This record gives sequence, structure tokens and C-alpha cells, in this order.
Amino acid sequence: MKFDVLLAERAWQYIFYTICGLIFFFLVAPIIVIIPLSFNSESFFTYPIAGFSFQWYEKFFSSLAWRLSIRNTLIIGFSVTLLATSLGTLAAIGLTMADFPMKSLIIGLLISPMMVPHITVGVGMFFFYSLLGLLNSLWGLILAHTAVAVPFVVMTVTATLTNFNVNLMRAAASLGAKPITVFFKVVLPLILPGVMSGGVLAFITSFDELILAILLAGSQQRTLPRQMWSGVREEISLTITAVATVLITFSILLMIMMELLRRRSESLRSTKF
Repeated sequence: MKFDVLLAERAWQYIFYTICGLIFFFLVAPIIVIIPLSFNSESFFTYPIAGFSFQWYEKFFSSLAWRLSIRNTLIIGFSVTLLATSLGTLAAIGLTMADFPMKSLIIGLLISPMMVPHITVGVGMFFFYSLLGLLNSLWGLILAHTAVAVPFVVMTVTATLTNFNVNLMRAAASLGAKPITVFFKVVLPLILPGVMSGGVLAFITSFDELILAILLAGSQQRTLPRQMWSGVREEISLTITAVATVLITFSILLMIMMELLRRRSESLRSTKF
């Protein structure tokens, strides 16, 4: 009898692993297929590839349009990371450590860009920025991307602050430390993994944003997703596969960084600081 139960449990375990493996393959296969195509020597989307070549990577890094899109994406991404991380961290600390009227409403407004479709946000920003003269400018894109990235920082830092011991701040203040000193010497070191995780999420949000770039950017402010969109619509080229492979590699590195920061954050929470 025990043998039959053990055999049944083992069978269900194998079935579970098989289903998980099939789901994982279904999700990952379309991404993996792109990578060999980026080394194809022919100009067609064909399998198996005719030969091995780096020509599409050479076209990617030598093209003025692609280099401009990379530059714009990095400038916007790092600027958004700095702004969103600073604003989101301060907002999370204020919302977590203070009680005031309409707190729930303010939290809902802060995280609303996560729930509202970006096309709706983009159309609203288009008309608003047209009044301010921010259309077709890097600053306009930076501010727009910051608006949709801040909620991710707020949520991440708020989760890190869940088990924060406020008595540490009181002890530092009782010893004569100024509020700015308490923040940089006590609070920030303890929540740094959560802040960095929020910063990475903010960068990813900006790096991957397409709809806002389509609505708010001009030809000189094209980001990498916007340039890829134009490449798919206007010119079918295997350069797109080279760009996609570079982005896949970059995304994997960011996910590894996120996992390391998550483990660091969990270890800090478990120490009951």
C-alpha cells in the first residue's frame, strides 16, 4: 500500500515537472529563436541559418540611427533612474513612517501609473506637454518616464521598510544627529538593497518604454524601442535580431542583479534591524 502511494506521488511529481517544463519552454522558446538568427549570413528570416556572420552586429553598432537611439536610451534611462529612485524613496519613507489624512488616496495616486494603460497616460502627457513646450525633447521623455517609473520604486522601498525599526532613528536623533544625517547614516544603509532594486526596475521601465516614445519623441529623440519599432514597420532587416539579442543579454544581467539585491534585502529583513 505504501509502495502504491509512493509510486503515485512520484508519478504526480513527474507530471508536475513536465507541465512546468512545457510552460517554461513555451515562454522562453520565442526568445531563444531570435539569437541564432542574429548570426545569419543571409538577409532572410530562415531556419536553419545559411551561414555564420557578425554582419548584423556590425550594422547595428556602425549605424548612426542606432547609435543615436542607444545614446538617447542611456541618457534617458540613467536620468530616470536617478529621479525616480530619489523621489520614490522619499515618498516611500514618508508614506511608511507618517500618518496623515487621505494617506490611502495619495498612495493610490502614486501607484496609478502602474494600473492605467500607458496609451492613456501618453495621450494625456501629449496634450499637457504641448502646452508646456516639452514635446520632442529629451527632458519631456525623462519626465514622462519618471512618472511611470516612480511607482515601482515606491512599492519596492515600501516593502523593504516593512520591518524597519524606527527606534534606530530615534536613538540617532537623541544622540544629536540631524535628520539628514539620520537618513544617510542610519536609514539609507539599511534599505539600500530595496532602493537599488527600485532603481533597477525604474531603469528597466524606461529602457523598455515604447508608447511614450512614439507619442512624445521626435526624430532626434528616438529611443532604442522606438527605433526597433520603426525598423519593423519601415524596413525588415536582421539587424533587429542583433538588437534583440543584445537586449536579451542585457535583460539577463539585470535579472541577475535583481536576484542578488532581492537576496540581500531578505537577509537584511531576517536580521531584525
